[in-house]
Amino acid sequence: MSRYRFALKPRWILSHLFVLVMVLGMCRAGIWQWDRLQQRRDINARVEELQQETPTPVEDLAEPGDYAEGRKVEYTPVTATGTYLADQSVLVDGADHKGAAGAWVLTPLELDDGTIVIIRRGTIPNPGQLDAVPESVETPSGEVTVEGLARPTETRPEVNLGFTKLHFERADPSTGTLENMARVDLARLDQQIDGDVLPFSVSLRAQDPAVTADEPLPPNAPDLSEGSHFSYTVQWFTFSLMTVIVYGLILRRRAREIEREELDAQLDQPDPDDEPQPGDPRLTPDPGITPTDP
Repeated sequence: MSRYRFALKPRWILSHLFVLVMVLGMCRAGIWQWDRLQQRRDINARVEELQQETPTPVEDLAEPGDYAEGRKVEYTPVTATGTYLADQSVLVDGADHKGAAGAWVLTPLELDDGTIVIIRRGTIPNPGQLDAVPESVETPSGEVTVEGLARPTETRPEVNLGFTKLHFERADPSTGTLENMARVDLARLDQQIDGDVLPFSVSLRAQDPAVTADEPLPPNAPDLSEGSHFSYTVQWFTFSLMTVIVYGLILRRRAREIEREELDAQLDQPDPDDEPQPGDPRLTPDPGITPTDP
């Protein structure tokens, strides 16, 4: 192991620490992805279980303004009967519509007691950033019964750095009546709709009477796939293993180079024990060489 003594030099110790930090970081990323996979599996199992339950009337799930409870009932099958407030429909940008740019159509549904529940009725094409729900979008009139899945309110994503907060999406104006929004922010909608808005929306699955038009396109069923978390887990641990192997090979190569350099240096040095003795041919002049007088 003496040929690896170079690895104890300060610059190599720094190299060891750097590689160690990199490996630990990649392992931590792999563990995080594995945890995310387990969370996704738990959510999928819960959603599948909820789909077997009888729909619950929306007024029995949570009180208006209780957004924490609204998050707890996500994906719960619900039913509601009321009247659409078509003139207060709102668009939400950023939806996928048949693989292209689209927007959600949100329409308030007023229940018999005056409470409001926001219905995510589906998506429409939005290639040019529509300002409001087009008049061509059909909305059933009169009493309507809807069935769907409860979805929580959405807030503007942020990263808290301690001294400041970073936001990565546009903010909706805090005042005025909005017809186009960046997200399904139920607290913001509550500001401009008469009546108390429930703290969750309903992703529509069926309604009576049904809409005969092709749009809005009904929301997709919940995505129960596991995503890319497993492949990312494998990738991170593979990267960490490869880093250890490659770094080991680098150390081995450097050790061999040092060993070769030391061997070459030894061959270049005369052997003090190899002095010519009497009778050694090296002491006999070459007959082909004529001595020259000084």
